[in-house]
Amino acid sequence: MKSSIGLALLMGLTLSLATTVGEQGEEPVDTFMHAKLAFSQSILEGLAVEDYDQIAKNAQSLTLLSEEAGWKVVQTAEYAHQSDLFRRNTRALTEAARKHNLDGSTLAFVQVTLNCVECHKHVRGVQQARLDLPHPLPSFKVTQ
Repeated sequence: MKSSIGLALLMGLTLSLATTVGEQGEEPVDTFMHAKLAFSQSILEGLAVEDYDQIAKNAQSLTLLSEEAGWKVVQTAEYAHQSDLFRRNTRALTEAARKHNLDGSTLAFVQVTLNCVECHKHVRGVQQARLDLPHPLPSFKVTQ
């Protein structure tokens, strides 16, 4: 039941962000990143005020968000690995919050944050490599 409520909230937020962000001309990936940032900020707030329900709810939302098809930015083994680590870390964060373990929640959030930084570094590297590829040769039309 809680999972379906969380999924409904996630989809509502994503749709809301998509509408707002779509009007600003951003890509669907940007919508996911803004949602991820909003959930992360709410987790940090929950840690600061020791609101375990807020931490757990937003960590679970991050996990659910990472399972959506729009999450996949690049198709590399490293990206798949980073996504798996992200899900593992957000699940650990959810579990620590449910146990009312502030130190464990804080450590898990640091792991999630480090994972985000590593993954973004990887994606930027892949995108840069694509830009560095030599341009294809122009096609030549064969005349008879």
